[in-house]
Amino acid sequence: MARWFASLDVVHQVRGRVRLRYRCDAGVRLQARAVQRAVEGLHGVRRARLNPQARALIIEFAADRTGVEQLVAAVSALSPAAVPAIAPKPLADGDAARLGAVALSAANLLAGRALGAGLQAPMALGVAVPLLGEAVDDFLQQGVTSHVLEALAVAISIGRRDYLAANTTSFLLALGEYLEYSIQRRSDDLLKHLLEPASGEVWVERGGVEALVDAAELRMGDTVIAAAGTVVPVDGTVLGGEAMVNEATMTGESVPVARRRGDRVLSGTVVAEGRLRIYAEHVGAQAAAARIADFVERSLAAKSRTQLEASRMADRLVPMVLGLAVGTWALTRDWRRVAAVLQADYSCALKLSTPVAFKAAMYRAGRAGMLVKGADALERLAEADTFVFDKTGTLTSGHLEVTDSVAFRPDFSSADLINLAASVEEHYFHPLALAVVEASRRLDKPRHFDHKEVEFIVAHGVASVIDGKRIVVGSRHFVEDDEGIDLAAHGALIERLHEEGKTLLYIGFGGEPLGVLALRDSLRGNSADTVHRLRRLGVKRVLMLTGDHPARAAAMAGALGLDGFHAGLLPHDKARLLQELADDGAQVAFIGDGVNDAPALSGAHVGISMHQGADIARLASDIALLEDDIARVADARALALATGRLVKSNFRLTVGLNTAILSAAALGLLSPVSASLLHNGSTIAILLRALLGAGLPRAPRGNEGRAAGRR
Repeated sequence: MARWFASLDVVHQVRGRVRLRYRCDAGVRLQARAVQRAVEGLHGVRRARLNPQARALIIEFAADRTGVEQLVAAVSALSPAAVPAIAPKPLADGDAARLGAVALSAANLLAGRALGAGLQAPMALGVAVPLLGEAVDDFLQQGVTSHVLEALAVAISIGRRDYLAANTTSFLLALGEYLEYSIQRRSDDLLKHLLEPASGEVWVERGGVEALVDAAELRMGDTVIAAAGTVVPVDGTVLGGEAMVNEATMTGESVPVARRRGDRVLSGTVVAEGRLRIYAEHVGAQAAAARIADFVERSLAAKSRTQLEASRMADRLVPMVLGLAVGTWALTRDWRRVAAVLQADYSCALKLSTPVAFKAAMYRAGRAGMLVKGADALERLAEADTFVFDKTGTLTSGHLEVTDSVAFRPDFSSADLINLAASVEEHYFHPLALAVVEASRRLDKPRHFDHKEVEFIVAHGVASVIDGKRIVVGSRHFVEDDEGIDLAAHGALIERLHEEGKTLLYIGFGGEPLGVLALRDSLRGNSADTVHRLRRLGVKRVLMLTGDHPARAAAMAGALGLDGFHAGLLPHDKARLLQELADDGAQVAFIGDGVNDAPALSGAHVGISMHQGADIARLASDIALLEDDIARVADARALALATGRLVKSNFRLTVGLNTAILSAAALGLLSPVSASLLHNGSTIAILLRALLGAGLPRAPRGNEGRAAGRR
């Protein structure tokens, strides 16, 4: 198995901290977050930081729980395959280490006045050693950073024997680091909360005996039993049995499909009726339903353009602060002013507030039914000016309703046909059956036909006897092939209904064709409102793509108030049309749900997959809806715009406040203690604002249009 590190050398070590120089084999590429997560999962490790530029790995650890030799051996053995989906290390360790530093610096600050003159200097220096050591590491690896400036401020105060300023600065820096780490960690925790796996028990067959085991104990090769009403827990192949499986969560198909020996089944799908014995091929994190968890884990590492720009600006401003400090000393020869100037910089607030705001927004999105796969997805959603919807399963609900009832015999009306079918379907919980029963209830004169016991034929339909004649309701294969009822005379009608994109239910009575019921998805009740909200949120065009008939697509586009539509499309046409829109300068957000939507979802400026979309569609999208509600599309847009405003306002606050602090410090208006208090206090306040202020706008929806207009 390939390992990350070919060699590890100890460069520097103190109690509880070691810096390692590493070398990798040719072709090995390290992902900093993955390596850090893996190292932090090792016994006794509190925190890890990888610096690819310097090829250095810095590890903070509990010296009473592990040692440098053990860590080197454990890190050397790490490989990409060993990385857990979520780091198992208790997050409290990092907090405990930082709280210890805060407590130590606070105790030194409070006791400073009582200590004798001979103890104040070594105590102040001893408390500052971790800060000074990290500054030396940073300087050697990265040059002048914010940590270097902070350490210079403390060193100058100690050199001036201003121990109150040195101790206060050390305390505020330790407190600030603890709070900043906690706030950033909390934003990660919020997202990881969405990854909590579903627990439960599963029936398996082992040694010819069926047993109930915990889902976490499933192994590849197990024979899993999935009965009616249960969720399939694995990806695998059917060994035996027959069932109707609702695959809406994975394929977007609203009608359950027949699954029997030799067929593939996916985890997350539901057995609507019947019973299956399944050979488990992918379990746990490898199963299709579990792979969606990777969306969130990847989003923690994804950086937006705004975040990268803020980080680069912060790095560019560090030399400016150092230059201001040098200029202040050159003009005033006042080390007190220099120390005050070095207390303030732009780095922490600029580098941390942006990712915290995005992560907090992504968490709130998840709680509101939207899984956002990275800060850049929110950025691109805010930029989108053209929203393109796939029709089926997106603008339509996925709930079937009867649209046509065609009787082949003159002595039966269309209402009779619906009532007859509903009479034998009323105790059958297939979506087609439920739609027929609902259609019967909506008739002016619902009627129940007395019948004998109903026979349920899994994956085919139902059969019974009415007035001594056998009635069958189900698929064409069931009626024509199994029951021997000839439908050829009605082929033109059947073909026309198929071309209209409808699902057909065939009815035979007394060995003859009696009629056909056509069913189709209904338009979502809030589709029109969602389109209007998107316009109020600044979207310029809203379009629809469909393989449906142009006349019907035109009617739907008119009802929804769309700007245009493209009908009669083949699957590959969608991606082509989106490319044409992009070539014309449009920033396209595409909303789809099916397997054939995956190329369009991945090719759009931002792709949004529906809750009941196919697994591949959710993998290809940038945002996956966790609820079957199209209104979440508009909510996601509102969240993206609100987060953008928050990030920009935090940026202005950071620059404005720190510029004011630096100017006052250079003019001698602030002492080092005052500058440190103002800088660290404002940084923490901005981070809290980023954490707590990111989320869906609280304003009523009717006001969103006015807000968008002001932008």
